[in-house]
Order: sequence, then structure tokens, then C-alpha cells
Amino acid sequence: MARMHARRRGKAGSVRPYRKEPPAWSNTDVKEIEKIIREQRKQGKSSAEIGLLLRDKYGVPDVKLATGKRLGQMLKEMGMESKIPEDLRNLIEKALGLRKHLAQNKNDLHNKRQLQLIESKVRRLVRYYIGAGSLPQDWTYKPETAEILLSR
Repeated sequence: MARMHARRRGKAGSVRPYRKEPPAWSNTDVKEIEKIIREQRKQGKSSAEIGLLLRDKYGVPDVKLATGKRLGQMLKEMGMESKIPEDLRNLIEKALGLRKHLAQNKNDLHNKRQLQLIESKVRRLVRYYIGAGSLPQDWTYKPETAEILLSR
């Protein structure tokens, strides 16, 4: 598949092996996994960081195979899901960092263009999440108030 703002194609990535059940060596204790997820979320970790921690430290290669539910579903049931989806939050953080850089380096034309592309992605993703019902209908991205959005 081609890139969003370029006409080149990306490098092929690796694909996880197809499985219907967790491997014999993996940790599949559902209560323990839920406890770890709850603790890590209280420490402020994102769902991606929790998944990596479960994989690398606790021997859970796939949360869905071990528990029967996705990590996001489990967080939602616990009432610990974030108000802004994680991919949107990451793009907004990236845009904030670029705005901070451009405040100090006004003539950096390459990064001005990158900021435009990132904010275009943010607006596109907001439109998707409003349609999907993950964000309220009146939710809008404003660069001036973006820092306040992320602090919640």
C-alpha cells in the first residue's frame, strides 16, 4: 500500500504467525493479566506500552489469545480507556512538538510542511472517529487547545 502523503511504497513488515490458541509456554492466567493491565494503566502507560510489557516481561505473546478479549476491550470494561484514541493522541503530541520547534526556528520550511501533513492526518482521523462514535460530534482539533486536550 502506498504512503498517505507520498507516492512511494513502504517496506514489507513481518507478520505474526496465525494461531487460534496461545502457545504452551505462554502465560495464560487471565486474573494475573488483568491485574497487570490495571496496575500499568494506573501508572499512566498507554495500551501499546502495556502490550509490549506483557509480551517482553510477562510472556504473553498475544493478549487476545490468552484472555479472549483485546486489550482495548479489557480497558473499556475496567473503565480505564482514554477519552482520546491512542493513535490520535500520538499524532497530536507529534504536532505539539513540531509547533514548539517551529516557535524557535521560524525559517524551518521542511518542518512547516511536516506540521501541515501531521495536522492533515489529525483532521482526517478526527473525522473517522466522530463517524465511528469514538469521539463526540462536536469534537474539533485546535492547535491552540491541543495541549489542554492531552493533559486530561
